[in-house]
Amino acid sequence: MPKNGSFLAFDTSTDVMSIALTDGVRVWQHTGPGGAKASTTLLPAILALLAEAGLALGDLQAIAFGRGPGSFTGLRTACAVAQGLAFGANGGEGVAVLPVDTLLAVAEQARPHQESQHITALLDARMDEMYVQRFSCSQGVLTAVGDCRLISPEALAPEPDMLYAGNVFDVYKTRLPEDMNSMNSITCLPTATAMLRLAPQLAASGHCVSAEQALPLYIRDKVAQTTQEREHVKALKMLAT
Repeated sequence: MPKNGSFLAFDTSTDVMSIALTDGVRVWQHTGPGGAKASTTLLPAILALLAEAGLALGDLQAIAFGRGPGSFTGLRTACAVAQGLAFGANGGEGVAVLPVDTLLAVAEQARPHQESQHITALLDARMDEMYVQRFSCSQGVLTAVGDCRLISPEALAPEPDMLYAGNVFDVYKTRLPEDMNSMNSITCLPTATAMLRLAPQLAASGHCVSAEQALPLYIRDKVAQTTQEREHVKALKMLAT
């Protein structure tokens, strides 16, 4: 039977693969190469972490995964593994899946480190663009203010009393507005431990879905997968079931 407060979380939306597991009291975590590189290492790392913690998939209240936006192949990897693990849990009865927005995880990663009522999460989207989303924070709970957007670095309009969090500050250092130099900022990524902190409130708010509804979030459209990407997803689904 699932244990309340027990969650598995993982994110492969960036160049860093982040995995974390909690039984409601203790936390186990693992990091490694992310993006496309996670396609062969994510599932074995998850199974090793479960074994280390002495937990089974059926013990979990939900499986949380970073749904995006982010690396196209990384998101499909995370989605395929989440679906496969969820379908196979509890003797085929399954376990709930909790999709977590990666920019929300970025904001949550930054939140405990600096007091701020407003956080703007920024992730490098490659192709000379950034993913941007603003959040308000009240009593430790983050709320999205508007949807995630794609903008050029030059289009960012810095605001006073705003905490900027993400991985764009070195990447686009010469292209961000000069005002950014005087703004409050912290370099961070969407981590699985941040997702674990978000999971109880998100689960209680009804954000869990069934395995077949666990889908990636894309902000930039891509109409087709490469042959290699299709083979990665197919192999992951076979391994996870």
